[in-house]
Amino acid sequence: MLTGGGDCPGLNAAIRAIVRKGIDVYGHALVGFRDGWRGPMEDLHEELTIESTRGILPRGGTILGTSRTNPFKTGEGPGRVREAMAGLELDGLIAIGGEDTLGAAARLHGDHGVPVLGVPKTIDNDLAATDVTFGFDTALQVATEAIDRLHTTAESHNRVMVVEVMGRHAGWLALHSGLAGGGDVILIPERPFDIEEVCRLINRRHARGRYFSIVVAAEGAMPKEGTMEVVEGEKDEFGHVRLGGIGHRLEREIEGRTGFETRAVVLGHIQRGGTPTAFDRVLATRLGVAAIDAANDGRWGTMPALRGTRIELVPLSEAVESLRTVPAEDYEAASPFFG
Repeated sequence: MLTGGGDCPGLNAAIRAIVRKGIDVYGHALVGFRDGWRGPMEDLHEELTIESTRGILPRGGTILGTSRTNPFKTGEGPGRVREAMAGLELDGLIAIGGEDTLGAAARLHGDHGVPVLGVPKTIDNDLAATDVTFGFDTALQVATEAIDRLHTTAESHNRVMVVEVMGRHAGWLALHSGLAGGGDVILIPERPFDIEEVCRLINRRHARGRYFSIVVAAEGAMPKEGTMEVVEGEKDEFGHVRLGGIGHRLEREIEGRTGFETRAVVLGHIQRGGTPTAFDRVLATRLGVAAIDAANDGRWGTMPALRGTRIELVPLSEAVESLRTVPAEDYEAASPFFG
């Protein structure tokens, strides 16, 4: 197995579940590739045992390490993955990851016949075919607590606080933390924002005698074309622009347009570090158990997903064919609380 993409609370719980059931129930030997897809491409691996995975359930991060290595960046990647698996006499590979990691897994299975299973994780909660991904609940708790804390300092200083949270293409984290934390404006990637409307809502609060405001912005939030300067950063191996900076741009724009003192806080990697919540530990464990069950049954090319309260196997291709984004009605449900 391997863990790819950004680290995420619950990864170790999933690893532990796969190893425990794989060894104790099925009698399998388990190998962990290091640092995401870099592991099989460079043959970096270690044996995983019950002893080596003992005590990792509450730990954040991943004991296998991770990276954003793309096995399809060069034409040699798929062949190297095959060779690494053949050299270790592996029956198949379980890839635990998000959009990019599982997208690569789906291509390896569909185009190259590599026996691969996926397990969905991401704090962005943006994978199709599953209702929730593990990691999201922990990140949501962290972001909500941060917003709660920022309320008191914003009110004490009569400031506008702009809180930048993660979320490249999907605004689940911004929407839910903004709702839970009482955000006065929530900006998500699915809806380009009008900076004049943002300032109008803040001015309306001041007119009502509320001299502080909390603006929650996903890192992928974008202004309507021509309304604010947008600066693109470098791209990673999967072609994604490295985001970050919308919070500070909003800080300058809001203060300049309203005259109210404004400060930006970028939560960054704090959101995906540290101990997973009980919900994420349980979900990751259930997904890990379902993954090793599917591997034992030879159900390659699938992914365990949470559907309602049950875990079901879905085609891996279905999980990566589209992103799960915030529906318009979910955002509209939050809008009465703006301003």
